[in-house]
Amino acid sequence: MKTFYLAPDAWHSPYLLEGQEARHLVKVLRARTGDSIRLLDGRGREGIFRISATEKTRVHLTPDEITEHPAPTASSVLALGWAKAVRRGWLLEKAVELEAGGIWLWQAERSQSRVPDDIQDAWQGQMIAGAKQSLNPWLPELRTIPEGVQGLIAMAGEFEHTYLLWEGQSPSDQLNPAMLGQSGRTLFVVGPEGGFADTEVRALIDNGFTPVSLGHRVLRWETAALLCLGLDWWQRGLNASTAPAKGEQA
Repeated sequence: MKTFYLAPDAWHSPYLLEGQEARHLVKVLRARTGDSIRLLDGRGREGIFRISATEKTRVHLTPDEITEHPAPTASSVLALGWAKAVRRGWLLEKAVELEAGGIWLWQAERSQSRVPDDIQDAWQGQMIAGAKQSLNPWLPELRTIPEGVQGLIAMAGEFEHTYLLWEGQSPSDQLNPAMLGQSGRTLFVVGPEGGFADTEVRALIDNGFTPVSLGHRVLRWETAALLCLGLDWWQRGLNASTAPAKGEQA
């Protein structure tokens, strides 16, 4: 069954799929009246709909089943130092597949350009592509932080766990399973392609961030970001599979 995105504010009768999503459904996939499709809204809602009518840029839909998925009890946000655009879209898509709770793009001292003040539509489109691929009903929160490391620190108070992924740590200080898959909100901070400035490292540590290593190699920023998310995603799955069933003793 093909999956499409319908924005949260459009989940009401009459249900209409419009724009590029509708054109792809009608022109490329040749969908017809009576066909069924899956819709996601990125905020936990998933639905199975039947096509009741088609136009060139609009598809009329009838809901058969709508499911409200509960918000995850564990959520990991990845704060990325602003870097080149060449791999950013790919990273945003993969972050959705790995169930990131948020992607924050922050202005680091060694960023090669300025992070925009506003979220770009293309970034949202790349995350939607990841959601449709993985059937993840939750899109990450996407923010830019042009104020630099101090802006990042100011927003970290809402997290139960905060980690600084820093190559200056020894392998003995490596990110480990006890730090991963934890309940509540976790913030992982990764520097830009040029690495953290010393002042940024000191400011983060002084404000309670735990510095950890990802091993003895110096990783590209997108490699470090995905490794961190992947490890956390894997550990959350392990924790869920070993948790006692309701009514059982731990």
